[in-house]
Amino acid sequence: MPVPIQLLNDIIVIFLISIVAIFAGHRLRVPEVVGFLVTGVVAGPHGLRLVQEVEQIEVLAEVGVVLLLFAIGIEFSFEKLLRIKRPTLVGGPLQVAITFIAAAFIAVEVGLPLNESILAGFLVALSSTAVVLKILQDRDEVDSPHGGTTLGILIFQDIAVVPMMLFVPLLAAQESTSLFMPLLMMLAKGVGIIILIILAAKLIVPALLYQVVRLRSSELFLLTVILICLSVAWISYSAGLSLALGAFLAGLIISESEYSYQALGNILPFRDVFTSFFFVSIGMLLDVGFFVERLELVAVAALGVLILKAAVAGGVSLLLGYPIRTGVLAGLALAQIGEFSFILSKTGLDSGILGRGEYQIFLAVSVLTMAATPFVIAASPKAADLLYRLPLPKKLKAGHPFAAIPEKRENHLVIIGYGFVGRTLARAARVEDLPYLILEMNPEKVRSERAEGEPIHYGDATQELVLRHADVDAARVVVVAVSDEMATRRIVETARKINPKVYIMARVRYLDEAAACYDRGADEVIPEEFETSVEIFSRVLGKYLVPRTEIEKMIVDVRSHGYDMFRNAEIEPGKISDLRRYLPNVEVVTVKVEEEAPAVGKTLEDLELRKRLGVNVLGILREAGNILNPTRDTEIIAEDVLLVLGTSEQIARSRHLFRNPVRYPRAGAGALRDQDGTVGGDAEKSEDAPVTEASVGAPISEEG
Repeated sequence: MPVPIQLLNDIIVIFLISIVAIFAGHRLRVPEVVGFLVTGVVAGPHGLRLVQEVEQIEVLAEVGVVLLLFAIGIEFSFEKLLRIKRPTLVGGPLQVAITFIAAAFIAVEVGLPLNESILAGFLVALSSTAVVLKILQDRDEVDSPHGGTTLGILIFQDIAVVPMMLFVPLLAAQESTSLFMPLLMMLAKGVGIIILIILAAKLIVPALLYQVVRLRSSELFLLTVILICLSVAWISYSAGLSLALGAFLAGLIISESEYSYQALGNILPFRDVFTSFFFVSIGMLLDVGFFVERLELVAVAALGVLILKAAVAGGVSLLLGYPIRTGVLAGLALAQIGEFSFILSKTGLDSGILGRGEYQIFLAVSVLTMAATPFVIAASPKAADLLYRLPLPKKLKAGHPFAAIPEKRENHLVIIGYGFVGRTLARAARVEDLPYLILEMNPEKVRSERAEGEPIHYGDATQELVLRHADVDAARVVVVAVSDEMATRRIVETARKINPKVYIMARVRYLDEAAACYDRGADEVIPEEFETSVEIFSRVLGKYLVPRTEIEKMIVDVRSHGYDMFRNAEIEPGKISDLRRYLPNVEVVTVKVEEEAPAVGKTLEDLELRKRLGVNVLGILREAGNILNPTRDTEIIAEDVLLVLGTSEQIARSRHLFRNPVRYPRAGAGALRDQDGTVGGDAEKSEDAPVTEASVGAPISEEG
C-alpha cells in the first residue's frame, strides 16, 4: 500500500481509538492525555500493531510539540517572562542541578557505571513541557503563582537540553575530549539567536503582520503566522537548539505585536490536533510485555522519580520565597519525566551508553509518570491543603515578599469595537481612571491607538480564546459596540458563557435585534434607532419651548412603551440587573452631593426622600467609609456619593437637593421646603443641568 494511503489509514485508526478512549475517559473522569497514551499503547507496535507508519506519526507528533510551544509563547509575552525571571534564572538551574546530582548519585549507588549514571541524571532532571502546560492551560492555571513558577523552570529545562545533548555523545567517548569549544560555539549561537529574536519582535514581525492584516484575508494571516513559527523553529534547530524552543521563541515574537490574540485563536485548532499525535506517539513507545514482566521494578522506579522530583521542585519553589501551597503545586506538576528525555535516551542508546533493557525500563517509567501526571496535578490542591494544616512556621506558609505573583486583570471594562461609541467610552474610562481593555479588528486603528498608549488589541471577539485573553472571566462590564448583528450575538453568548456574572451591554442598530441579544445573555441592549428617535423628538420639543420636565416625562413614557416587547417575556429569577429589562424606567444611579447643597447637614429623616419624592437611598460612598443601608439618622455631608433608586422622573425631581445653589440659583435657598414647610421639592424648581452620576447595576436614562 502506498505510504500516503497507509498514513491516512493510520491517522483514521488513531482518531477512531482516541475518540473511544477519550469518551470512556470522560465517563470515568480520566484526563484526555491518558486517553491518547492508551491509544498509542493499543495501536502501536507493542500492542495490536494497527499503525504501520510509526515514523510518520512521530513527525506529526513533533509538529504538535512545536505548535504547543508556539501557542504558549504567544500567551506568555516578554513582559510576563520578565515577571518570572526568578523561577527561570534561579529556580530552573537549582531544580536541574539538584535533581541531576540526586538521580546520578542514586544510579551510582545501585551499581550503574558512571557514564550511565550521568545520563540517568540528565533524563530524570527534565520534566514534560507538553504534558504539564497542556494540563495547566486546561485548568486555566498558567497565570497562577504555581503556574508561573512551573513555566519558568520548564523554560530553563528546555534550554538545558542543548548542552545535555552535546554532552551525551562525549559520555561514550573512549578518550578525553575537550568540551570548551563546543560549549563556546553553543553560547555564541545562543547570543546570535537572542539578538535575532529581539530585532524580529521589535521591527520585522509587527511590520509584516500589519501589511498582511490590512488585506483582511484570514487565510493569508494564518499562513503568515504558521510561516513565522516554522521559520524561527528551523533557525533554532539549525543553530543546534531544539525545534520546540525555537517555536516558543517564535510565539514570544508574535506576543509583542497587537495581533497576538488573533494569531493564537487561529492556531489553536491545529495545535490541539497535532498535540494529540505527540501523546499517542509516547504511548507507542511502551512495550507492554516488558512492562508486565518488570512491573514491580517499573512501579518502584516510577514512584521514586515522582517523589524525588516533587521534593526537589517543591523545595526550590520554597527557596524562591513562594508559600508552601505554591511549592507543593509546582513540585507535583514537575514530578514526571519529560519528552526531551526521550531524545536524550535515544542518543544514549545509539551511542551505546544504554542497553536495550535499561532503555525499555526508562520508557516504561517515563510513560507511567506521564500518565500519572493528570491525576497527580488534580490531587495536588488537596495535598497542599493537608500540608498547610500542619504546625509549620508562618513564614513557610506565607512565603517571602520577593516571590512575584503574575498579574491578572480583574474588575475591568472590556470594550469590543473601537468606533465612535468605543472611543467615547474609552475616553470616559480614562478620565475616571477605570481599568479597561479594547478589542478591535481594524489593524490601522489598532496600530495608531497603541502608539498613543491605548490598551487596544487586535482580535476577533467572536472567538472564545480572544475573550479569555481579555480576562472577560474577571471583568466587571463588557460593552459590545460592533456593527455586525450576528457577531454581536455571538460575542454576547460567548462572554456570558465565560463569565455568568459579568454585566453585558450591547449596541444594536434596530429595536427588533434586541430580543436576540437578551436571549443570549445581555443585561442591556441599546437600539440605535430607538435612542436616536428619543434624542430627536426631545430636541424638537425643546425648540418649541416645551418644559424640560414634560419632555422627560415623555421620554420615560416612550422608553416604557418602546420596551414592551421585553416586558411581556416570562420573568425568571436571576440578577438584579434584569430589572432594566422588565422595568425599564426604574434605575439605580449615583449622585454626588455638592458643596452647600440644600441636603448638606440634613439627615435622611429630614429630607423624607421616599415619602415626598419616591426615591430611596440604598447606600452612601464616603471617604471615611462606605455606608450600606443608611438609617434615617444618617446625615448627608458634602462630597458624599449617594446610591439612589427610583424612576427617571423621581430622580430628576430630587436633583436640586444635591446641587450647589450658587451654581444653580433656581435650586437656591427656598428649594428645600415645599409650600407647606416640609422637606421636599418640585420638578419645576429644578434646573436642567448635569450632575455627577454614573450607572450602578443599571444605566442612567437620558434625561437631558
